[in-house]
Amino acid sequence: MISVLPVPTTRKIRRREFLRLSSMAAAGLIAGCATNPVTGKSQLMLVSEDKEIQIDKQHSPYQFSADYGTVQDKRLNDYIDRTGKNITAHTHRAHMPYNFHVVNATYVNAYAFPGGTIACTRGILLSLDNEAELSALLGHELGHVNARHTAEQMSKGMLTQAVVGGLSVAASTAGAGYGQMASQLGQFGAGALLASYSRDNEREADALGMEYMVRAGYSSQGMVGLMDVLRSMGKHKPSAIELMFSTHPMSDERYRTAVETVDTKYKSAKIKPMYRERYMDNTAKLRSQKGAIDEMQKGQKELAAKNFSAADTHLRKAIKLAPNDYTALVMISKSQLVQKKWTVGRQYAEMAQKVYPAEAQAYHLSGFAKIQMKDFEGALEEFSSYDKKLPGNPNITFFKGYAYEGMEKYPQAGQEYQRYLQVTQEGDYARHAYQRLQQWRAKGYI
Repeated sequence: MISVLPVPTTRKIRRREFLRLSSMAAAGLIAGCATNPVTGKSQLMLVSEDKEIQIDKQHSPYQFSADYGTVQDKRLNDYIDRTGKNITAHTHRAHMPYNFHVVNATYVNAYAFPGGTIACTRGILLSLDNEAELSALLGHELGHVNARHTAEQMSKGMLTQAVVGGLSVAASTAGAGYGQMASQLGQFGAGALLASYSRDNEREADALGMEYMVRAGYSSQGMVGLMDVLRSMGKHKPSAIELMFSTHPMSDERYRTAVETVDTKYKSAKIKPMYRERYMDNTAKLRSQKGAIDEMQKGQKELAAKNFSAADTHLRKAIKLAPNDYTALVMISKSQLVQKKWTVGRQYAEMAQKVYPAEAQAYHLSGFAKIQMKDFEGALEEFSSYDKKLPGNPNITFFKGYAYEGMEKYPQAGQEYQRYLQVTQEGDYARHAYQRLQQWRAKGYI
């Protein structure tokens, strides 16, 4: 679609600058130490609490959209949020602006942003058996937030980048096997903020999660149940849980530690309630969709393997079982677009728009299809609609520029390309934007 020329490369850092930046980094070490809210010990921290919250608000909406938006089942969302907030009162950072969501993605995972935004997928909720296991899951994610694991990783990354001369944060779309597809479609997520935790991070989050859930009145057996579910799925449905294991390393040691902790430190809490009936009541609508979600999980596995025919078969079965499922419609739209079936891909994207008009991703896909079909005016409308629902996505800025270019409106295209290059100067899109700006300036178009 796009021919590209390279942008100028970043110059090498000189020795004198390296020494100056190294001294700045050393000063940052002194100024950037903070007291860990969990351990009370000093830790390297160059990210303030206000910055954690700002980063969260800025990036979590993109990740939610990459995961097909929050579920439209208000009862389920409210239940998860209520359950999570019941636990937050017992955490070390109870003052944080916590919020809990269910996203439409079908892979098995849960994740936390540094400011207290926590999400779990439909896939993982279908795997749980009671509210105590849910509290263990949410408690674990709260453990990451309270121990400031993401902020700590970012601080270490910032220090490293300062020494070599610059700050950068990569962005990717979460979802096992979707990296190349997301790249082709120009999608944007916040995967860099959901990077893999260390085993030490996981151990600490497990311990904190159990502490928080027990304080909130749940049976400590919920953590063992959660660990057992994840271990079992890792053996019998590895593709469905691949992403969770990449970001939350699982091991038999974690399971054994949970069992031992329950039998010793929290032995008296084993008899606390599991709340199975309450969990089943509030997830009844979700569990009625299990057949369709199973087909979507199979379709996702085939898409990752580039077995598009098999993927389409599973996704069409999912749509037959759940005709108004936004995720199934968007997934099959992606499959068609990667196969360069522009018309069919656009049709599925437009069906998804009607099912969930407030969610942005389907507008991106429809606009992408229209660009390929040379309907640049229609594409611009789609990208503008996306921008109203989820502003700030740099790839949408690029595609708006590309649509203007197709309409031969070079000043407008140039403005969008300049805005895009202010955000990123790497990759095929940046090279294309840079090339066009150079050409148009030389010809006096802009």
